[in-house]
Amino acid sequence: MHCPVCRADDTKVVDSRLAHEGASVRRRRQCLSCAYRFTTFERVEEVPLVVVKSSGAREPFDRDKVVHGVRSAAKGRSVDADEITLLAIEVEDELRLTSGAEVSSSRVGLAVLERLRTLDEVAYLRFASVYKNFDAASDFQSELELLSKLGSGG
Repeated sequence: MHCPVCRADDTKVVDSRLAHEGASVRRRRQCLSCAYRFTTFERVEEVPLVVVKSSGAREPFDRDKVVHGVRSAAKGRSVDADEITLLAIEVEDELRLTSGAEVSSSRVGLAVLERLRTLDEVAYLRFASVYKNFDAASDFQSELELLSKLGSGG
C-alpha cells in the first residue's frame, strides 16, 4: 500500500476492525517513511455471475429480473415483497456457490421454481407455465401431479 503523502510503499497496519456490518475491514496504516497515518478499506471482490441464454448469448445476472418474474407470478397472492427479495437473494447465492462464474438460464429458472414451490403453489404454477412454455391444459395437469408427488410446503 503506497502512502498517499510521500508515495513510499512501506506501510504498516496499526489497527484493523470490521466495517460495514462485516462486509469490509477497516485498516489504520502508518507510513514507515514519513509517519503519516491513513485509513484503507478491504472488501471481497465478487466475480460477476454471467447467465448463458439458450441462444448462446451471455449477460450479467440481474437479481431484479428474478424479482420481477416472481412478482408477476405472485400477483394477487399473499406473497410478501420481502419474501420475493429473499428468494432472489437465495437464488443468486446458490448459483454463485454451485455454478461458478457462468450459469445457464435454465438453471436460474429451476432454482426459482425450487423455492417458489414451497413459497406459493399458485405462483409456482404461473412461473412454471411461462418457464416451461405450457401450451395446453394438460401441461398444467402434469405439473399439478408433479407438485402433489413432491409434496408442497405452501
